[in-house]
Amino acid sequence: MLKILTKLDYLLKETWIGLQRGGWMNWAAVSTVTVLLFLFGLSLQTSWQVEKLLYQFGSQLEVSVYLEPKARAESIAPLVAKMPEVADTEIITKEQAWRKLAKELGISNIEGATQLLGENPLVDELKVKARNSQIVPTLATRLAQLQGVDAVQYVDEAVRRVTQLHRGLNWMTLTITVILTLTAIAVTSTTIGLIVMARRQEIEILQLVGATSAWIYLPFILQGITFGLVGGAIAWGLINLIQQFVGNVLAHQPEFIKFLTHGLQLTFLQTLLLPVILLNFGATVGLIGSLFAVRRFAKS
Repeated sequence: MLKILTKLDYLLKETWIGLQRGGWMNWAAVSTVTVLLFLFGLSLQTSWQVEKLLYQFGSQLEVSVYLEPKARAESIAPLVAKMPEVADTEIITKEQAWRKLAKELGISNIEGATQLLGENPLVDELKVKARNSQIVPTLATRLAQLQGVDAVQYVDEAVRRVTQLHRGLNWMTLTITVILTLTAIAVTSTTIGLIVMARRQEIEILQLVGATSAWIYLPFILQGITFGLVGGAIAWGLINLIQQFVGNVLAHQPEFIKFLTHGLQLTFLQTLLLPVILLNFGATVGLIGSLFAVRRFAKS
């Protein structure tokens, strides 16, 4: 145990010495990684927020189910409510629909108008809310297959555009992630390489006394991981500041803007995941970048 603690103490001291001797090179690496993780974090957070907003919008999209003249909504509504795609159902009987239509047309004598037509010309209707926008077409197809259903209508164009926007945001986030990852690895690798070159003489002395390559270069790997962790922490702090500022500005806006603000709020799990993802992403980038640099110099 004492031997392990002695080795750990040595590694931490060497890592700290390397960070001290890095000087402005450390700041260059940390600042670059911070910018990259900041952009990545904003992109990820925005993707989560817009996705939530899209699903919130999608859940408001209603599918109108018109029944056959002899069918009653009370008998079909329980079947619809059991479907996993359904979030909520509302029954509109033909009597309710007829009274509403007569009121809109300015007909005061509803009974007289009904007698004139011979019967109520309308049918029972179900207003069905989907759980999200992507499953609306599938839900509409299933509803149309139910016995007693005459027609199913929904805003197909809106659903299609919502789905396309959702997919586009996912691809954009993936593209940004790949580009930022490659850039961060390149910057970290270059910075660690410069630090290794600056301590080249010390490395040669360690090699002469029989130190292994893993023992010699492990402090540099720890430096790279430190760059990533510090950059992730700073990026998370900046994102929090921006989020608080935007939240304070939107809090004084009209009710519609407040509704959007509520829709853009992250869930508790996402709030916890964001710093974890940033720190892990930064540490991974620092590890990979330092490994590339160390591997290059270890072979030379």
